Amino acid sequence: MVELFCFITPALYENEKKYSIRVAITVFLLFVVGVLMSYFILFPISFRFLGTYSVTEIVESNITLKSYISTFTTLTLVMGLVFQLPVIAYFLGKLEVVSSGLLRQYRKYAFLVIMIVAAVITPPDLMTLILVTIPLYMLYEVSIVVLKRMERRKKPILTSP
Repeated sequence: MVELFCFITPALYENEKKYSIRVAITVFLLFVVGVLMSYFILFPISFRFLGTYSVTEIVESNITLKSYISTFTTLTLVMGLVFQLPVIAYFLGKLEVVSSGLLRQYRKYAFLVIMIVAAVITPPDLMTLILVTIPLYMLYEVSIVVLKRMERRKKPILTSP
């Protein structure tokens, strides 16, 4: 990623360089926060649940190294990608596809979609579902704030004669 950025940077204007650096840092920090949340909070709880989950006493659950690594990498990467929601909302706002008013209007539906996404990306555990839903909904609210700030900057200031 850094190599690609260093390759493209000479072709950019000065203001584009500043803008792209800010976007790259924001994307990186949000990805790292998502990965850290997955690593330190979600995965230990999920692994504890999956390790102790039992259908009946007759059926013994064995966690293989392959399933452990697969669950870990999938959950970690998905959480890193899902934490990009404010950046995606910002670019969709720039393209005038969404606005802060639209996101506010569909809050209830967004919460339902966030719950469904959280249920899909987490193991079947209520605690993990809640731990994923709360930050995702907070990111949705952050997206509304980001779009509102962007819309305020875009509007011209009216001056009286």
